[in-house]
Amino acid sequence: MSERAKSETNQFGTVAVLGAGTMGAGIAQVCAQAGSRVILYDVEDRYLERGMQTIHDSLDKGVEKGKLTAPQRAATLERIDDDLDLARAVAEAELVIEAVPEKLELKREVFAQVAQASRPGTVLATNTSSLALARIFAGIADPGRCIGMHFFNPVPIMALLEIVRPAGCSDATLERVRAYAGTIGKEPIVVKDSPGFATSRLGVCIGLEAIRMVEAGVASAQDIDKAMELGYRHPMGPLRLTDLVGLDVRLSIAEYLRQELDSPVFEAPKLMREMVARGQLGKKSGKGFYDWS
Repeated sequence: MSERAKSETNQFGTVAVLGAGTMGAGIAQVCAQAGSRVILYDVEDRYLERGMQTIHDSLDKGVEKGKLTAPQRAATLERIDDDLDLARAVAEAELVIEAVPEKLELKREVFAQVAQASRPGTVLATNTSSLALARIFAGIADPGRCIGMHFFNPVPIMALLEIVRPAGCSDATLERVRAYAGTIGKEPIVVKDSPGFATSRLGVCIGLEAIRMVEAGVASAQDIDKAMELGYRHPMGPLRLTDLVGLDVRLSIAEYLRQELDSPVFEAPKLMREMVARGQLGKKSGKGFYDWS
């Protein structure tokens, strides 16, 4: 799509992304590539520097693989600014996407500040993978502008965008976000605000059962993953995916779903708890079900 075509179809000219971690950096990149001006916010310079480096590295790989040109890379970077001031970051945004850690109180605190600092009508979106949007947005005066935009890692590559519609979300907000999904190259699905939504609920369920199978000695992690990749055409096996997401993150989601859905299906296996206690969290720690060192 040409730069002019992007600007003509873009639903959101200015986007604020809150959190410069893996997900936030990826979200900022795809929004900027689509023609939006992006303000990337975080609480410390080191996080912003790391996030910008992630974006630089990702764009460099894109150029190397022929997926974008050097001028497109340069134009994308020119559209991204970083900021340590939350109120300033969201002041002119038409869309705010929150990508801070999966802690309910933290997300609620962030949106309480955003609601005060943003313009009326600015769409407020959370990238949560499982937390109830009704709780995240509790207290927001205008629930019609609140929505979930659940991206998948790595954001520049994964095609899916899970749009979560909480009670009170307006038709106009839903349609703007659905249209923007196409602008940034994503295929959207729409789900209601239910614990785990569609993707985390199914994905965690499969991942936990795969861990139980390793625990019981049914097969190795590598063979279980190969079974799902070759037998069910999953692009990645559930155990390798767990390593990439982080065992600690998946354990937290599993405990949340166990409580919210009151289902033993989401009871975390003993092996999973032991690995987390040992610091075997997957790729980020260097070891999980695979050796990432």
